[in-house]
Amino acid sequence: MDLRLDETQEMVQETARRIAKDILAPRAAEIDRNHQFPKEQIQALGEAGLLGVNVPESLGGSEAGVVSYSLAVTEIAAACASTSVTMAVTNMVAELICGFATEEMKRRHVPKLTSAQYAAGAFGLSEPQAGSDAGALKTRAEKKGDRWIINGSKQWITSGNVAGVIVVWARTGGPGPKGISAFLVEGDAKGLIVAPPESKMGQRASPTVGLTFEDCEVPAEALLGEEGQGFKLAMIALDGGRIGVASQAVGIARAALDASVAYALERQAFGKNIGSFQAIQWKLADMATELEAARLLTLQAAKLKEMGRRFTREASMAKLFSSEMANRACLEAVQIYGGYGYVDDFPVERYLRDVRTTTIYEGSSEIQRLVIARNLLFD
Repeated sequence: MDLRLDETQEMVQETARRIAKDILAPRAAEIDRNHQFPKEQIQALGEAGLLGVNVPESLGGSEAGVVSYSLAVTEIAAACASTSVTMAVTNMVAELICGFATEEMKRRHVPKLTSAQYAAGAFGLSEPQAGSDAGALKTRAEKKGDRWIINGSKQWITSGNVAGVIVVWARTGGPGPKGISAFLVEGDAKGLIVAPPESKMGQRASPTVGLTFEDCEVPAEALLGEEGQGFKLAMIALDGGRIGVASQAVGIARAALDASVAYALERQAFGKNIGSFQAIQWKLADMATELEAARLLTLQAAKLKEMGRRFTREASMAKLFSSEMANRACLEAVQIYGGYGYVDDFPVERYLRDVRTTTIYEGSSEIQRLVIARNLLFD
């Protein structure tokens, strides 16, 4: 597979890299410490076309493709993981609306997502008792005339307190995946109650909240796709979302490697820089090798999606390997920094906290192994 970048992809990558360096990196530590949503940074991404990279131009997107999207997420994540997850989820929501909403709903919501008129989009699937087992969700939606009435609760919803529109999955039929539908709920909808943000280990500038729906009404046209099609839509979105998380993990790991190389050349011990010692050299060599493997796996999955080919297995492989690799890389970065790696005066401490959740959200590493194995055995 040819993974050489074309002119558009290089342009998107360079745009994201410039924003990451000039706008995100200088404030990443500050917004992390203050648990501050990066509103200005998201606005800059919207102005640069990075909130709808794979969205049609007619709806305000860049229409630059999935590979460009992956490259952009990597660059943003290398500077600020919190901003990258907001960017990734917003892109995912915009793509899902483009693929399955009515024309009216597309025109109503997608341009506001891509332009950052909405601060973010949100993905309302997980519930307090239903994370990996999404088919067990209990939130219900009942049809009354030309309205749907939603009751239930959601948990771990990224940007749920700032989102302009939330894709919400609810049960409209019997038990199991076939009884689930998806709906578009506006962030200020009556009957939507937002819990305070969770106090998290990492990605602290990306708010994660619980949502409660109490007789929350949405119009009939807010149904996304067909009734009973919701679980299928969730799986489609998560396949693409895993490319985003893999790209994010690659970006964080790259930042950890770059910081480790710089520190190894600067830090002196026993009369020479610590990069002169084989113990450090081997750590850096392993980090760089695994990072390159993760990068290629991720680009392969992105390319397959862009070509319209099946990519579920490849997306899971990319997400699994990249997230596990990035956790190892960030742990080694802290080790290379020694005591300085354990304090927040240096960025590797934040990288380690931020990267930890990449093995959990958008399907845990255990779920990715199940997806890959089932694909090998039964598909």
